Amino acid sequence: MPSISVIISTYNKPNFLEKVLTGYCLQSFKDFEIIIADDGSSIETKEIIEKFKGIISQKVYHIWHEDDGFRKCKILNTAIKKSSNDYLVFSDGDCIPNSYFLETHSRLAKKGYFLSGGHFPITEKVSNQLSIEDIKSQICFSKKYLINKGQPIGKNYFKLIKNPFLAETLDLLTPTRTTFNGNNSSAWRSDIIKANGFDERMEYGGLDCELGYRLNNNGVKSLQVRNRTTVLHLYHTRPYKNKDAVAKNRLIRKSTLENKITATDFGIKNAKS
Repeated sequence: MPSISVIISTYNKPNFLEKVLTGYCLQSFKDFEIIIADDGSSIETKEIIEKFKGIISQKVYHIWHEDDGFRKCKILNTAIKKSSNDYLVFSDGDCIPNSYFLETHSRLAKKGYFLSGGHFPITEKVSNQLSIEDIKSQICFSKKYLINKGQPIGKNYFKLIKNPFLAETLDLLTPTRTTFNGNNSSAWRSDIIKANGFDERMEYGGLDCELGYRLNNNGVKSLQVRNRTTVLHLYHTRPYKNKDAVAKNRLIRKSTLENKITATDFGIKNAKS
């Protein structure tokens, strides 16, 4: 099982990040480091990270740049360069992992593949009620808990199944496409470097999927693990979403697919403004 560098993106949600980092304190898998890719948060985020440096036994790095608009791809690339392990797990600062999240990613890691994980979006009401103690006890990952807190009933609850055989079966049967998802995906660092990381021209809207296309163009296949590795996705609005950026991103993704681009010219190396 490979050692892991966990790269967590965040921006001005210290209360969410505290819940997320609590989840990483509970991991059954211990051979990992955490790199917080901070897209320009204020001092409150730094204070939370410093607090956890004194709690968690693994190394925690805070990678930050000034707030100059949505520059998630740039800070993610900086975090990738900082990473020291062979296998990278990507997630967001609003996605809470269960206690065996990293163990599953490491166990399923396979040369020539990236893993496409899942997320369970919870409502604003449930997000506000979910406490640090609920994470420590892992009760927040139970269907009964979520329904009692007001989470609507739906098919998403399949993602919370703890039986590994059933979860694997669901992954094999699901019609959902296997894409590279920034809130829960993993890949070999060497494959990410070969694709030159994230395209820094891209803002919100499919920036993670575009990297997955380049991985595919390089011969890296995708493995569906959405029911075996699920994170609780805390509710939030998206004020940074805009139509022009989404349209631009769509054109970049289209070009990557049609031209079978394997490495961006706007990534870790040779980034252009």
